[in-house]
Amino acid sequence: MSIDLAAIGGSGLYQFPGLEHPERHSVETPFGPASGDIVCGDFHGRRIAFLARHGESHTLPPHRVNYRANLWALHHLGARRVIGVNAVGGIRDDMGPRVMVVPDQIVDYTHGRFTSFCDVEGAEVKHIDFSEPYTASLRAALLAAATRAGTPAIDGGCYGATQGPRLETRAEIIRMRRDGCDLVGMTGMPEAVLARELDIEYACLALVANFAAGCGDEEEISIEEIFAHLAAATASVPPILAELVSAN
Repeated sequence: MSIDLAAIGGSGLYQFPGLEHPERHSVETPFGPASGDIVCGDFHGRRIAFLARHGESHTLPPHRVNYRANLWALHHLGARRVIGVNAVGGIRDDMGPRVMVVPDQIVDYTHGRFTSFCDVEGAEVKHIDFSEPYTASLRAALLAAATRAGTPAIDGGCYGATQGPRLETRAEIIRMRRDGCDLVGMTGMPEAVLARELDIEYACLALVANFAAGCGDEEEISIEEIFAHLAAATASVPPILAELVSAN
């Protein structure tokens, strides 16, 4: 199967509107079940695949997502370029609610997750270069697509990946700011490194749902406001990806 692009949807993106002739694929993987069926369809003259990272009913918390199965299944179906759509909190002042960011670096604070396809008996151990965790050419294409779609994204930034599902304390965000993080999310890793192990081109489209703890004017983060911001930002994702596939 030839797939021009695959998108992994985060919180707020559970179906992909605009797919024509959709086909659902349940893929058996050596690593167990993926988050759900992969939906493939025609989109602006190209074939794309979509997978809801948390399941179509948001039943999987970040630390329970089977990232290995998800990436393996997409690769098995022929995906060689993947956009990870991630809901995040903003740490940097210009990364407030409804802003889109295409980060260029990541810091991994997660624990207890399967972070490599090498984590099975008999597998070849690969020491991959991860100096630049996102594919530069795909990042550039994604940024250009966002501009053409009328929703420019911020170029660059460091994504801090936390364990979840709880939000972070103010002290944790202070530490992350000291570490150089501009965004905080719960699903950026190990997705990015698993894509690299499979030689999949990978970039992140981060949708800012809220300011992180202590970074905005609010004393308490409202989950209702988070999902309202996500709904608004998510509406821009299909037009951006339409520009991306149309140009490549």
